Amino acid sequence: MKFLLDAQLPLALKVWLRKQGHDVIHTRDLPRENLSGDSLIMQIAEKENRIVISKDSDFFKSHLINGKPPQLLMVTTGNIVNKQLLLLFDINFPVIETLFQNGAKVIELNNDTIAVHA
Repeated sequence: MKFLLDAQLPLALKVWLRKQGHDVIHTRDLPRENLSGDSLIMQIAEKENRIVISKDSDFFKSHLINGKPPQLLMVTTGNIVNKQLLLLFDINFPVIETLFQNGAKVIELNNDTIAVHA
């Protein structure tokens, strides 16, 4: 799978996803780095068939209205230390992978559950 991590997420998550065998870029890898706008992120995600991972609810709204980004993992944990975030991914990511492979468009990961939207 291919992912694009938004600015609010740590580089440690990029490293973790790569260790799981995924192709991952972070907004820091883009020319404007963390100043890259949502429209650019969505354009790259669509062009390169990447799943956007973000805490920004604007991506969810855009998906509902415009269908962009095509696939989205919303992280709605609130403020969380990196170690705890990585543990949540470690525990929940096999299910998230399966959901995306089976055609899910929007998945939400919070501290307690995984929910499929849209």
